[in-house]
Amino acid sequence: MKRFLLFSVTVAAVLFAVQPAIAQEAATHAAEAASTGIPYGAVAGALAMGFAAAFGAIGQGKAVVAACEGTARNPGATGNIRTTLLIGLAFIESLVLYMFAIVFVVK
Repeated sequence: MKRFLLFSVTVAAVLFAVQPAIAQEAATHAAEAASTGIPYGAVAGALAMGFAAAFGAIGQGKAVVAACEGTARNPGATGNIRTTLLIGLAFIESLVLYMFAIVFVVK
């Protein structure tokens, strides 16, 4: 028990001691990025939005294909499949819209 306590205190002390050095390094990088004039935030936001839109479209396509296959196999369950499909598409689209909002908030 004493070894674990000593180890925990040592790890905590090291982490608290390193934190100001990490913060200083980030500030240095931010100053360097500002001096180059390259808007890294805009580039990262554009890439993130592109990935979100692309993978959201792929997910929606797979959902529609699965719904069509399910309806073809069991035409009696068309209503339930359609309802589940629309809810799933809404969730997928909401994730893309959340990414869209995050891009503008971070930028």
